[in-house]
Amino acid sequence: MTTLVLALLLGFQGARAQTPDSILEKAVAAHQAGNLDAAVAGYRAYLKAGQDNVNVRSNLGAALARQGRYSEAIDEYKAGLKLDPSHTGISLNLALAYYKMGDIGDAAKELSTLRALTPDNMQATLLLADCFLQMGQNDKVIDLLLPLQRDHAGDLGMAYLLGTALVRDKREQEGQKILDPIFKRGDSAETRLLMGTAKLNAADFAGAMEDLGKAVQMNPSLPSANAYYGQSLMATGDTAGAATAFRQELKLNPNDFNSNLNLAVILKQDQSWDEALQYLGRALKVRPGDLRVRYQLGTIYLSQGKVEQARKELESTVKEAPQFTEAHVSLATVYYRLKLKAEGDKERAIVLKLNAEAQARQPKGQPETEQKNP
Repeated sequence: MTTLVLALLLGFQGARAQTPDSILEKAVAAHQAGNLDAAVAGYRAYLKAGQDNVNVRSNLGAALARQGRYSEAIDEYKAGLKLDPSHTGISLNLALAYYKMGDIGDAAKELSTLRALTPDNMQATLLLADCFLQMGQNDKVIDLLLPLQRDHAGDLGMAYLLGTALVRDKREQEGQKILDPIFKRGDSAETRLLMGTAKLNAADFAGAMEDLGKAVQMNPSLPSANAYYGQSLMATGDTAGAATAFRQELKLNPNDFNSNLNLAVILKQDQSWDEALQYLGRALKVRPGDLRVRYQLGTIYLSQGKVEQARKELESTVKEAPQFTEAHVSLATVYYRLKLKAEGDKERAIVLKLNAEAQARQPKGQPETEQKNP
């Protein structure tokens, strides 16, 4: 037998050996060995051979997620759920992929659907609570966890999420009661963070800055510590220090909403508009449609001379929040720049009315306080 014939026979036998089952077996082995590139290639070869399978889709999504290729992982998880909509493992992994991408809203939607199917799934429950907390929906965290707290009194993770939501919702006494097991562990970065958050809510900015500064000093990597420390610095006029704190938080968690928003505000003040827009874009990924972000977008567009874009953002903002005085002020400026005097005069009249109403609500003898954004 000639060498050429032998080579052809061996190649033919090797090709025949590559059945879908053998391809899948090698892909799984590569996955287990941590060879993710080979695993991804193998799973895709198996699927390309027409062997669609929900578990293969799940494994392929998991391998892609471990490589940080979350968009591709999401596509595979969705394909798997089309094959088996009740596959709770894929549903959880899909939510986690959204979460790690920073699409907190989509993660929350998937987790809400998953909890409807598996209400006792505590991993999904706590992750959903964390999503709500990141989106500033403290009431939803409370509604979700408070009924479960008694049966999970020893779960410090649940206590932290629920207690934090109560404190941020200005229900400090209830929050402190839930957080007592954490406080009893002594002085820690976590307790300082919670105390500082409560003082921020009470407008004790100097006291908040002291506690939050201590929290950052004790644990620079504690989630949200740098974000709240930055807010206390910002409230006391140290915008440079605040920007540093916000950037530090974003190194740890690029999806922190308040850090993205507040850093954008500081950058806007410095006229670093393009960089500010990048952070506002991140903030919108975490909380789509947030009015504060859209207002900042409108004012930046106005500063850049993009008047029509500013008009679009500000008109939609005042439509949803008619009491948002600052948005009306900026919208009036937009109209005047567009030579729309009647519309500008109308917005100016609304501003005068809102300011008069705010002044009337002030107790006699008290200085007028700045009206807060929604």
